[in-house]
Amino acid sequence: MESTKLLEQKIAVIGAGLMGHAIAQLLAAKANEVSLFDSNRQVLESAPARIRSNFGVLLGLGFVARDQVELALSKIRVCDNLEDAVTGAGLVIEAVSEDLALKRQIFAALENHVSSETVLCSNTSAISISLIAESLEKKERLVGTHFWNPPHIVPCVEVIRSVYTSEETFETVYKLMKQIGKRPVKVLRDVPGFLGNRMQHALWREAMSLVQQGIATPEDIDEVVKSGFGLRMPFLGPLETADLAGLDLSFEVHENLFPHLETTAKPLPVLAEKVEQGDLGAKTGRGFHKWPKEKLEQVLTERDHFLLKISRLISG
Repeated sequence: MESTKLLEQKIAVIGAGLMGHAIAQLLAAKANEVSLFDSNRQVLESAPARIRSNFGVLLGLGFVARDQVELALSKIRVCDNLEDAVTGAGLVIEAVSEDLALKRQIFAALENHVSSETVLCSNTSAISISLIAESLEKKERLVGTHFWNPPHIVPCVEVIRSVYTSEETFETVYKLMKQIGKRPVKVLRDVPGFLGNRMQHALWREAMSLVQQGIATPEDIDEVVKSGFGLRMPFLGPLETADLAGLDLSFEVHENLFPHLETTAKPLPVLAEKVEQGDLGAKTGRGFHKWPKEKLEQVLTERDHFLLKISRLISG
């Protein structure tokens, strides 16, 4: 099916939590109709208010007009019945918790309610798309669509091909992501963590190792990323930067540096200790940093404004 045709049909989003409500929001800007389902009534009923709040940041920066907001909101229908939410949908995007058994259960139920032509997507950030697809009757129509948080702001979407995904499905979803204003990338092989999380967590492991070894404080480690090499990342990727520096230099640095980098295949003790102590980060008020409520709200607001401005710059 052509990607333009999918936007003319109903699109369903399963899961109205952290990611799902914002995915429904960005789809509503382009699609004719979006249904949003969640089995948790409280989460579902709060979704419209959360979506309106998301639009508030965009309105404040002049990225959308108020009539565009109202039009998008009018296209989103919240549903507490899965069959009602997905019947007649040309595309369904699953955005439930990172639990393989739950995702398989959701897709098994979906196959009972959607047509044989409906395209199925999973927003998992790390679970194998091939494992999710294993129990499906039509495995070839499932593809991964890993949106980055917050999905209504961050442009990138990883489109992941499983060992079963058909070329038609893969290309259709890739083109669809472009049509809704995202900057999709193709993950040609289904590997744990896909592209972004493999690189991101390699960086996190090294950062935590530096804390564990007492080499620097969390504050200074974060600062060297934000005011050092991280500044060029919105414009230059790691391989572009390596090319500009010279691959002969990269080779020499790797020979000298790699023996000293963290290579453990398990979570580091410094992380395990914090988890055992209940210091889980912003959700508990303390992690590697302290997160009083006022600071958290300020950081999230400033993050969204900063990301929107950066996104506008790199999109031209």
